[in-house]
Amino acid sequence: MPFQTEAAGPARPPAAAGDRLEHEHLPIPIRAVCLDIDDTLIDFTSTSRQALCDLIGRDDMWACWQRTTDEHVALVVAGRLSYEQMHQERTKAFFADLGALLDDELVADLERRRSTRLRASWRLYDDTLPCLDWLRAAGVKLAAVTNASGSHQRAKLDRLGIGRFFDTVVIAGELGAAKPDPVIFHTACARLGVPVEETMHVGDLLEADALGARDAGLHGVWLDRSLTGCHDVRAGAGVHVIESLADLPELLVTEYRTPDLSAGPAPISGAGGLWSNISSRHYGR
Repeated sequence: MPFQTEAAGPARPPAAAGDRLEHEHLPIPIRAVCLDIDDTLIDFTSTSRQALCDLIGRDDMWACWQRTTDEHVALVVAGRLSYEQMHQERTKAFFADLGALLDDELVADLERRRSTRLRASWRLYDDTLPCLDWLRAAGVKLAAVTNASGSHQRAKLDRLGIGRFFDTVVIAGELGAAKPDPVIFHTACARLGVPVEETMHVGDLLEADALGARDAGLHGVWLDRSLTGCHDVRAGAGVHVIESLADLPELLVTEYRTPDLSAGPAPISGAGGLWSNISSRHYGR
């Protein structure tokens, strides 16, 4: 049974050869799951892109914004900029790329307007709450692991009502290491008190999340919401691919062992029966 665990008891005699063979074929135990935040739990890109479009009146500069953001976030992770400085410097550099050399006061005003629009439009994916409920009810420890640079990620989780699900939140800008660096994955496992080989990481980026976790010794799962259609290549990379968080419980039940359901906490959000959700990609809508 996927959730069966062996009860503690007196020492048993050495297992027979048949018993050893059966034990060797038991599914791998998973006691903890790490989850990326943006574009895994929270629909971040579409809301951030819309906030930028509202600010500048055009939607063709998203790639430039992303590139400039990545450059400045790397400076935060390296300890060369504070999170607050990053916002100011990133926005100023972005407008400079557009040919607009703005003074600091105007840049700060534009950034406030953009951030206000963004915070007002954050939303969870429909599959986020049911999946988190299932994982907690199954007794799995949870960590949020993000390459973001500021403590606003905790505020975002709390504002959207999911901060209470996580045993720890690991933020690259605070740690000084970002995915796919093994340090960030190992830090999450250490805080959870679970070995890397019994921990899974799920995220929307193949390289940083799934392959990074795999290379760090965890079980990597790539959440491919865009259905880009290269699953045959990715399957050979030693990572699992799912199309929705609704697929994660089924993956855990069929391919792994999780803690005993009878020992786990009740669902946090009060969602319905656990098993009714496992095979449906669209539950929680």
